[in-house]
Amino acid sequence: MRIIETNEDLAGFVAELGQAPYLALDTEFLRDQTYYPKLCLIQVAGHPPGGAPVEGIIDPLGQGLDLTPFYELIARPDIVKVMHAARQDIEIFFLQGGVLPNPLFDTQVAAMVCGFGDAASYETLARKIAKVEIDKSARFTDWSHRPLSKRQLEYALADVTHLCVIYEWMAARLERPGRFSWVAEEVASLQDPGLYKLDPSLAWKRLKPRTSNKRFLAVLAALAAWREQEAQARDIPRGRVVKDEALTEIAAHPPETPEALERIRAVPKGFANSR
Repeated sequence: MRIIETNEDLAGFVAELGQAPYLALDTEFLRDQTYYPKLCLIQVAGHPPGGAPVEGIIDPLGQGLDLTPFYELIARPDIVKVMHAARQDIEIFFLQGGVLPNPLFDTQVAAMVCGFGDAASYETLARKIAKVEIDKSARFTDWSHRPLSKRQLEYALADVTHLCVIYEWMAARLERPGRFSWVAEEVASLQDPGLYKLDPSLAWKRLKPRTSNKRFLAVLAALAAWREQEAQARDIPRGRVVKDEALTEIAAHPPETPEALERIRAVPKGFANSR
């Protein structure tokens, strides 16, 4: 198994992948204890014409590893980037590398056109198209841990080796007029930079308020923006600053004193005096 841990290895790997018409991409990351995702692995596979498949795992935690050549590769317009349920992976590439993979083919989106229904899982497509069962035993791995076991690395790499088979099967069935263009239209929304810009002023929208009361929304927007800025500055999950329920309760019944704030059930003890 090919593990890329040095800049020299990455340069050679990228040069080989650059000959392929498409690349299957996936990542492993952690976000439980941080605001920003911590990129732990990048899995890549490609099939250069007339050559052997090229596949491997890039270790972003390798000491001194510069991922610039990889980000330049996935920005190339002559290579299709194939991903499954791509949004979170794209967010990582955008936040850390400043690039959006383009052109993009999302197999979960294409699965709808191919008759697999809405939000088909990778496991389902692998079983029905590639005729393999995905071993889920390594799913809850701490991907930041080193060294990773052979079984864990094999699990990670399988996310792209079977993706190649799935993509080629789908591409053959999407050749009918109009089908590819429909997938492209759906995928286009994933390539909007605004989708991944973490603007605190828009943070209230993710709370999905059920009221149009202007006063409530104004207070909620201010609270959500403050929490977002705190979470970004401290690189901790939003819920570690203050939970969603607390924001909505404060917005619904704005307290006038620290004591009144403390009496709100969803507000953690001591919160009023700590801010």
